[in-house]
Amino acid sequence: MAEHEHGYGHGNEHGYEREHVRVAVVGTGFGGLGAAVRLRREGVTDFVVLERAGSVGGAWRDNTYPGCACDVPSHLYSFSFAPHPDWPRTFSGQEHIRAYLEHVADVFRLRPHIRFDSEVKRMTWDGEKLRWDIETSSGSLSADVVVSATGPLSDPRIPDVPGLESFPGRVFHSARWDHDYDLRGKRVAVVGTGASAIQIVPAVQPLARRLTLFQRTPPWVLPRVDRAISGAERALHRALPFTTQARRGLLWGIRELQVQAFTKHPGELGLVERVARLTMARHIKDPALRAKLTPDYRIGCKRILLSSEYYPALARPNVDVVASGLSEIRGSTLVAADGTEADADVIVFGTGFHVTDMPIADRVVGADGRTLAESWKGGMEALRGTSAAGFPNWLTIIGPNSGLANSSMILIIESQLNYLADFLRQLNVLGGRAALDARPGAVRAWNHRVQERMKRTVWATGGCTSWYLDASGRNTTIWPGTTTEFRRATRRVDLGEYDVLRVPAARRAEAGA
Repeated sequence: MAEHEHGYGHGNEHGYEREHVRVAVVGTGFGGLGAAVRLRREGVTDFVVLERAGSVGGAWRDNTYPGCACDVPSHLYSFSFAPHPDWPRTFSGQEHIRAYLEHVADVFRLRPHIRFDSEVKRMTWDGEKLRWDIETSSGSLSADVVVSATGPLSDPRIPDVPGLESFPGRVFHSARWDHDYDLRGKRVAVVGTGASAIQIVPAVQPLARRLTLFQRTPPWVLPRVDRAISGAERALHRALPFTTQARRGLLWGIRELQVQAFTKHPGELGLVERVARLTMARHIKDPALRAKLTPDYRIGCKRILLSSEYYPALARPNVDVVASGLSEIRGSTLVAADGTEADADVIVFGTGFHVTDMPIADRVVGADGRTLAESWKGGMEALRGTSAAGFPNWLTIIGPNSGLANSSMILIIESQLNYLADFLRQLNVLGGRAALDARPGAVRAWNHRVQERMKRTVWATGGCTSWYLDASGRNTTIWPGTTTEFRRATRRVDLGEYDVLRVPAARRAEAGA
């Protein structure tokens, strides 16, 4: 356990050494809880998990909007080391995924390690002591290794719309849903057409007097083949655990076979595009509305969305689709870029998250005194999606170019947990106080290979602008390969890609005096 068992130290100014742990994990979503489980499995018990909220769950705790569900099948969207035979549906809702994460925290006895209401304010690398000094909203501590698992979908992004501050009605983001506000009989404006919005619109449409959807870019939408998992299936999975593994393996294999169409042969996606067009035509009979909803880019360039209720909801008489982004607000009137106006009582922003400019990056100060945000000013990049140059013993889960567009992020997370485990083993083999800092040349070489592979992918050639791209138009989020390739790339830490740091000789002499 930690050096100080009774909470955080009070800082040296009060005569106490600050609490020190071997590993500090940030976040309790899939990445943070997965890291905690892996640490215990590796025999590491001297760690804490810092969580800014009062419960576990990450994005699945924060996103409670009506209709919130996963677009990855349940048996693939769970840890391989914690299979769940009792998923109620093929695509699980938010409440079931959050309950699963609570279950993981309990079964693997993680709660004693978790510090709730402990938002990280600053993490600073101490090159003299080879450790991270961490300031949180509830105290201070230090750690030899930091695992940042805050996730790319943790901090909502609301666009800076002129006049928004003067809007007289209610305003909130999909990830901060206001459950105290009754939408029945209200004029509801939904801004954005991403994965959250296409779930919100069908759930809200029957309640609203009028629903106006501001669509900057139409998405490609395929049916979501969701159904209840029968009691017999669940009983089978409980009695014969290998059937759960087989189901997961089948779901994984299908998605692995799809990857080449996204990464090497985007032309093969034409058949999928025809299915999407037929789906739209089946539900949208009005030619004018169908024209608004038809994308002008290759399917897959932006995330393909799954919904069987979105198009039917848009065809209802109380729904208006404005094929233009929101540009201005005048009192209770919303004005689109094309001049279309709509009055609203409430605005729901389904405008995504700070993905390529993660706020945690402003709070991490590396070896040269620069923040991670400053280091990544020209674009995010990290060795094998995990280690950033100049930030020793700092690993990120779901880092640059580790995202997926067609499969389960749990597969990527578990690969990075393998890398974390070997990282700690290498530190143990080196012995004494040591740190590993990714070499800039190794990071550049890795990033160059990734970006070269990116050039032929649908995300680069499909003719769209997406949240996968940073401000300079470079894709710094998606992994341009299979999950098998990523697992192979993160199976072991190559010490040749790192500088080994040691405590300065003067410091060692002082410690031994």
